[in-house]
This record gives sequence, C-alpha cells and structure tokens, in this order.
Amino acid sequence: MNVTATVAVDPITVEVIGSSFASITEEMGEALVKASYSTNIKERRDCSTALFDIAGDTLCQAEHIPMHLGSFIGIIPHILKRHPIAEMKPGDVFIGNDAYEGGGTHLPDIVLAEPIFHDGVMVAWAVNTAHHSDFADRGHAHIYQEGLRIPPIRLYDGGVLMKDVQELILLNCQVPRERLSDLRAQMAANRLGVERVRALCDKYGRTTVLSAGKALQDYAERKMRAGIASIPDGVYRFADLFDNPEVEEPMEFSVEITVAGEEMKLAFESPPQARAGFNMVYTALLSTVYYAVKTVADPTIPPNAGLARPLTITATEGTVLNCLHPAAVNGRIAPCQRVVDLIHGALAQAVPERVIAACSGAVASATFMGARPGSGDLWVYLETIGGGSGARATKDGLDGVHVHMTNTSNLPVEALEVEYPLTLLRYELVDGSGGQGRHRGGMGLRRVYRAEAPCRLNVDNSRLNSRPWGIAGGESGQGGSFAFSDGVGPFVRGDGALEAGQIVEIITPGAGGYGPPSERSAQDKARDIAEGRLLPA
Repeated sequence: MNVTATVAVDPITVEVIGSSFASITEEMGEALVKASYSTNIKERRDCSTALFDIAGDTLCQAEHIPMHLGSFIGIIPHILKRHPIAEMKPGDVFIGNDAYEGGGTHLPDIVLAEPIFHDGVMVAWAVNTAHHSDFADRGHAHIYQEGLRIPPIRLYDGGVLMKDVQELILLNCQVPRERLSDLRAQMAANRLGVERVRALCDKYGRTTVLSAGKALQDYAERKMRAGIASIPDGVYRFADLFDNPEVEEPMEFSVEITVAGEEMKLAFESPPQARAGFNMVYTALLSTVYYAVKTVADPTIPPNAGLARPLTITATEGTVLNCLHPAAVNGRIAPCQRVVDLIHGALAQAVPERVIAACSGAVASATFMGARPGSGDLWVYLETIGGGSGARATKDGLDGVHVHMTNTSNLPVEALEVEYPLTLLRYELVDGSGGQGRHRGGMGLRRVYRAEAPCRLNVDNSRLNSRPWGIAGGESGQGGSFAFSDGVGPFVRGDGALEAGQIVEIITPGAGGYGPPSERSAQDKARDIAEGRLLPA
C-alpha cells in the first residue's frame, strides 16, 4: 500500500487544509449538479460528494445528504477486498451500488470512486454518489427485485472506458439516456476532485496534506468526546412506532443509549427484517447515528471519520434496523428518519435544550413512471416531499422542509410540468399541522398531482398512524396521508396506476411543539392564526 509517513503540522496549516477539503467537496457537488441531466440531480440535488483517505476513512463530506454517507463508508473497503492498491493506477474509476457486496445502502444510489495519485503515489479517493431515479415499478420482497446490483468494479481502467461494463449497466436501466448523462456528470465531479487534491499536494507537499487529514480526524474525535462528556452520564431509553404502506401494523423501534464519560453506546432493537422495501443495512444505521449524535453533541464537529471513534453502535442482525441478505432496502430512508427520532427522544431526557421536537419523521415520496405520448419513451419521476421540522427550545419549527437524513429540494412546478405529463394542482402548507407549544412545530405540505397520461405510481409515507411528538409539554404534530380521486383502482402496498385525468393528493406530517402551549405569547398566537399555522378556536 502506498502510504506516506506523517509529520507534525501546525494548527493553522491543518485548518487551512481542512477548509480546502471542504471547498473541494462542495465544488465537486456543484459540478455534479450543474453537469447532470436528470431532474432528480440537476433540480432536486439528490447527490453527495466526499474525499476519503487511502484506507477508506472519511476526510470530508460535503454538506449535502447525511444518508449518503452510508453509501460512502462501505465502498472503499469493498474495493480494497477485490482490487489491491498496488494494482491501481491513475485514471482508474470504480462503480458500485450493492447494499451487501458493494458498500451501498440501496440500488438507486450509484457510487463512483476514483483513486487520487500525486507523483505516482496514491494519496486519497474522490467519491460521489447520485440517486438515479430509474429502478421503478419493481417489487420489494427481496433485493433481487429492486434493480441491478453492481459490486465495486472498474468502469474506467487507466482512463479507458470499459464499454462492455457501461453497456451492461445501461441495458438494465429504464431511462438509459439519463443514466449515461448523469454518470458522465459524476465522472466530471470526481475528476475535478482529483485535480484539486493534486494541486493541494503541489502547494503544501503530499506528506503535509496527508498528515493534516489525520490531524483533522483526531480533532473531530476530540470534539465528539468533549460533546459527549457534556451530556450527563446515564442510561436513556426511548421507543417509537414506525408505520409504512407496505405493512399493515405499525412496528416498534427502540434504543438504549448509555453515556459514560467521553463515550456513548447505542443499542437498537426492532422487529425481524420484513418482506418489504424499508429494511436498513448496517452502514445506513451508522450514517444515521453519526448525524443524529453530532446534532446533539456538537454540530460543529468536522464531518470526517474521527467523530465515529467514541461511538459503539449495535443492532440485532436480521432485523429491520440491521438487515441481512437478501432483504429489500429500497426505502431504507424511512426507518432512518425514525432512528433519528429515537436518538433525539432518548437524549431529550438528558439535554432537552439541545434537542428539537420530532420532525415529520418521514420521507414522503411519489414515484411516477410511464411512456411519453407520441414517442413511447419511458420516463421515471421521483419526488420526495418535505414536511414539518420540530420546534426548538428558543424558536418555532420550520415549515415544509426536508429534515434530518434527506436534504434535497422539491422540483419546481415549471420544471415538473415541462419534463413530465403531470400537472401540479395544489402545493401548499397544511394549516394547523404543526404541534402547538411555547414554540410551535413546523407545518407539513400538501401536493396534488393530476396525471395527463396513463402512468404507474408508487406512494410512500410514514407517520400515517403515529404522530410527531412534542418536547417539554409541547403538543404532537399531525400525521400524513394520501388520497385519490374517484375511479382510481386499488393501490396495493402503495403501488397502483393512474389514468389520464386522475388525481393523487399527498399530505406530509407536521412536527411536534416545544413547551406548554399556555406559555405561547398572545402576539405569536395571533400571528399563527393569521398565517394559517393555528386554526381558530
């Protein structure tokens, strides 16, 4: 393995190089968005970028989508199992997506990883993932139904495209033109990262840059330990319900968090993995825990591998929160949101001033698929819809936003109606859906779609039967729902069909309030009524 010895680096240089890592990953992300073709990436920004050290430990992840860390932290170790570093060369690019043999968390998130060489010595990895909205209209009994599984294999060998590999992937996609263009955008983003890291090594020296990377990881560890130490020692337990259209009865998830000095142990329990699409692999659980604990311990901790060192995370194998092959995982983001609720609910017992009330707890989504009138070309459109954000100790929650593990945007109405045979009839906040309190929870959203041509539709939501809880006497927010116009056939496990002119309405959950409603000022109440956040008595 090409490893350069480390040296002591002064704190100012470490900070400068750390800021450079952050700048590089953010620039990679912007290049990916600007160069992409599909609406899911160029408009909704459903992608992430990162830099990793040679061993596959995170140096820096851009502030994009926390969930995508789960697709990053596993792929480099899987690459190294199959491809020794001694056999790698500049211009190699590896592609993968599999949740069990590729380090991914679900198949639509395709990861590209490129080793970075400086003067013939490997120094790091440029990595990105993009959600390819393609594997639609599929079953979710097991992963073999969910799309093409790609272990980490070479897409480029020394800068030469492996055309057979690319053709194999594209043949298994419903919208290959989008996939090819988005993969090229991912390539461009990583190549930019490669050039920027090389320039950084030219400026400061390879040894200094690598040493600064290790120092930054150690710094993140120290900050995480200090953040945990500021939480009172103790054992904190919390349970919550998870519901989903794919199952009839809600499931109970629980966590036991043990805080002891500078370390934290989190033990999760959940039902056995389901014959449904919402199971989570362990890397998905890890990325969720890292995010949720960081928000409470210290949000300023650098996003690198060091923050994970004081954490011990366990979950029974073969369960929803730590599933085993061949469980389906397409909708793993839904239980991830509930895992955040579990952690926040438990730590609210220790440091309630640092925790927000439960957010929407869902990733409400609508996936449409059909053939374009006239040409017959297939189209796939994924929309994930924001909801309420939980009230804080000092502020109201935010209305109609993506929360926690997702950080995507909505597709603008103009782009939606130009790109697809769909019309958006209503897009609005849901009056009164935020829980009341001294500070109120955020409101959910209502989106009403009309199909202008026959299409398939899969709808997903959570908090349909449970409600986002409040903190310190704050009230719960409203749950979500979806409904159809007359004549729409039955939807089984959230899946069905729409004819031209038929309508679907999706309502996302609100969020919980913070503190007793009686403590809310009269002025705030009057403003809430005037702006629709509180229904008149």
